[in-house]
Amino acid sequence: MKTRPSHRSTEHGFSLIELMIVIAIIGILVGVGVPAWRNAVIAGNETAAIQTLKTVATEQRVYFNGRGRTAYGTFDQLIESGSLDRRFAGDAPAVDGYVFTLKVTPKSGSTPPSFTLNADPQQKDGVSASGRRHFYIDANISGIRTNNEGPASVEDSAEGETAPAETK
Repeated sequence: MKTRPSHRSTEHGFSLIELMIVIAIIGILVGVGVPAWRNAVIAGNETAAIQTLKTVATEQRVYFNGRGRTAYGTFDQLIESGSLDRRFAGDAPAVDGYVFTLKVTPKSGSTPPSFTLNADPQQKDGVSASGRRHFYIDANISGIRTNNEGPASVEDSAEGETAPAETK
C-alpha cells in the first residue's frame, strides 16, 4: 500500500488565520492613526491661520503708516504693495484650510479708517474638516479673538483667554 506523500513541508505561504490577524492589526492602526493625523492637520491649519492674522495685521499697520495714517489696504492693495503673496488675491481667499474675509472702512469725517479680518474654516465638520475655531482681529484690538461656534467678533475672548464670568 502506497501512502501519499505529505506536501505540507514543501508548501509556502500564510494561513488564512495569519492573514486575518495581520489585516485586523492594520485596521486597528488605521483606526487610531487617521483621527490623530486629522487632528494634527486641523491644529496646523489653526496655527497657520493665527500666524496669517498676525501677519496681515502687521502689514496693515505698515500700509496705514505708509499712507499718512489715512487708509488701510484691501488684500489686493497689500499684494500690490508687496506685503502679501498672490494666495490672498480676491475678496475672500482660502489659504491653509481657512477663508479670510477682510473688510476695510475708509476714513469718514472725524471717524478714522479701520479694518476687520475674520478667518473661518473652509470645512468645520466631518472627515475633511480643515479647522474647528473661528478667528477675528481688527485695527483697534491687540489680540486675536476666537469663537468655537461661529464667526468670531470683537466681543469674543482673546486667543488663550477664557471667557469672562457673567455677573448677575
